[in-house]
Amino acid sequence: MTHGPRRRRILYVGWLHPGNTSAHRLEAMRRLGQDVVPFAVDDFVPHSRYVAALQHRYPIGPLIMRVNRALQEAAREHRPDVVWFDKPVHFHPGTLHAIRSLGATTVCFNMDNPFGPRHDGCWMQFYRVWKLFDLHCLFRTVDIARYAGWGVPALKISLSYDPAVHFAPPRRWSDKDRDRELAYTGSPLEDRPGFLAALGDRYRLPVSVAGPRWNLQWSAEHQEHYLLSSELLEDRRYREAIWRSKVNLAFVTHMNEEDVAHKSFEIAACGQFLLAERSPGHEQAFAENREAVFFSSLEECAEKAQFYLARPELRARIAAAGRARALRSGYSNDDQLTQVLLHLDGHELRRAA
Repeated sequence: MTHGPRRRRILYVGWLHPGNTSAHRLEAMRRLGQDVVPFAVDDFVPHSRYVAALQHRYPIGPLIMRVNRALQEAAREHRPDVVWFDKPVHFHPGTLHAIRSLGATTVCFNMDNPFGPRHDGCWMQFYRVWKLFDLHCLFRTVDIARYAGWGVPALKISLSYDPAVHFAPPRRWSDKDRDRELAYTGSPLEDRPGFLAALGDRYRLPVSVAGPRWNLQWSAEHQEHYLLSSELLEDRRYREAIWRSKVNLAFVTHMNEEDVAHKSFEIAACGQFLLAERSPGHEQAFAENREAVFFSSLEECAEKAQFYLARPELRARIAAAGRARALRSGYSNDDQLTQVLLHLDGHELRRAA
């Protein structure tokens, strides 16, 4: 008989405002029967936009003393079994040592890449503490050898969607409910502004884009033709943007050394057609042309977008198969976090022996 992970008290440290993926994972922990105590890093962000930006770029000294003191106090008050850090960029070694001295296991869950070529500028404090965690959750193939070579405890898991947020539309949903043709919902990272503009300008494809900072990247003409919204779409609005799109695009962030796009799992879980940049991770996660469709160039993307936009029934079959794969292969937060908790079960048993 297979048993689930044992119940623990987990102090969950992360950016927990509604719509953040950290908040999604916290709720998944609760669905898994864990006793979760939230610790919202958001509460310690300065009100001044300038000071907040400074804190993000240089998380040192007085800018982060208050959040470190508060976390140590929370650990002493709640006596957690596990302190779960979601992208821990504010915490200094003294805080990690204090938490571990209480007997708590420390887990680092970090979907971004501190060791890749992107140089985000927020990792100054992380570089002082990362070797102190009892377990790192890894998402990139390149990190497996990297962390093994350093002798740091790590577990490879998958990026994941949230079943409470990313789900299929009503049963009778069809193209008559979709007012977006070839759509991308997300940020203008890397070469995406030029790529998407070329799909519209050069190939005359009906491109629709929604997400933050596009108004800073595109000309007024491109914004007029292709930009639906320059806001960050979260939860319901994000899901409905995917539902309303006939073809949903996803890209791999190369400067983050990604194998697969996080967005791909969310699109598939929403039961919608996925056209994603070809990568080893995408090819492993979805069967090509059966559960998702891939492209390796602008020309191939344009050709496949034109082909599938004209074939709604084929799109519907592939989208349904993609959602079935996401469910069957356990790409949800609940399934991936279960793997981590079960790993901790074995780790803690071995450590106690």
